[in-house]
Amino acid sequence: MSAPLLADITVTSLSFNALCAFGLFSLVTGMSKSGVQGVGTAAIPLLAMVYGGKLSAGVALPTLILADILAVAYYHRHADWSILWRLLPWAAGGVLIGTWFGQQIDDSSFRKIMGVIIFASLVIMIWLERGNKGKIPNHFTFTAVVGILGGFTTMVGNLAGPVMAVYLLSARLPKNNYIGTAAWFFLVINLFKVPFHVFVWQTINIDTLLLNLAGLPIIALGVYLGIWIVKKIPSQHYRWFIIATTAISAVFMVL
Repeated sequence: MSAPLLADITVTSLSFNALCAFGLFSLVTGMSKSGVQGVGTAAIPLLAMVYGGKLSAGVALPTLILADILAVAYYHRHADWSILWRLLPWAAGGVLIGTWFGQQIDDSSFRKIMGVIIFASLVIMIWLERGNKGKIPNHFTFTAVVGILGGFTTMVGNLAGPVMAVYLLSARLPKNNYIGTAAWFFLVINLFKVPFHVFVWQTINIDTLLLNLAGLPIIALGVYLGIWIVKKIPSQHYRWFIIATTAISAVFMVL
């Protein structure tokens, strides 16, 4: 099945398989944004297979923003803004780099690059966890690299979750602070990405926005399920839960 063109993406014109893929993505995105991180990354390849690499990034973005808003509404009090102020300027620069780079690569290169980034992030996450690092690395270079890489990967493939997990896990944040900080980061940076998708890549239009709004009840259900699942996970196990779901997502991305 060939990927649809942007002009063909409406609620009524998409195939049953394309609508099912989008519905599943909406559900797991809600779950991911409310704390079940990793499952959202696993749905990215499915969306790219149906809609195409670059186009799927634009189709997914409004859904991500809607889920971000719901997650921020629930976890907003738990954000660590000292971390956010350090990361956001660098992430904005990464978005600009990703906007240019995304114009140069095909879908096959997209999958390979994202798979490598996820696996590399996973290795670093496990190394930090096993090494019992007591606090976030304060070196200027570490923050700059993570911020730029986070902005780059979220622009090219909406796959910055593993990259940000490296930074936030190294900060040793409590469970709710981890989720709240991540929620605010992605809400701000995803809103920043919108003009580049609309005017540069031209992957968002009125029809894709209406498609995303139609999925809002599914997103809300995903957020509710995510909150419920996170409450069942003890704080001392949550960090390894993030690592495990990221590992599954990395395998899924490569396959």
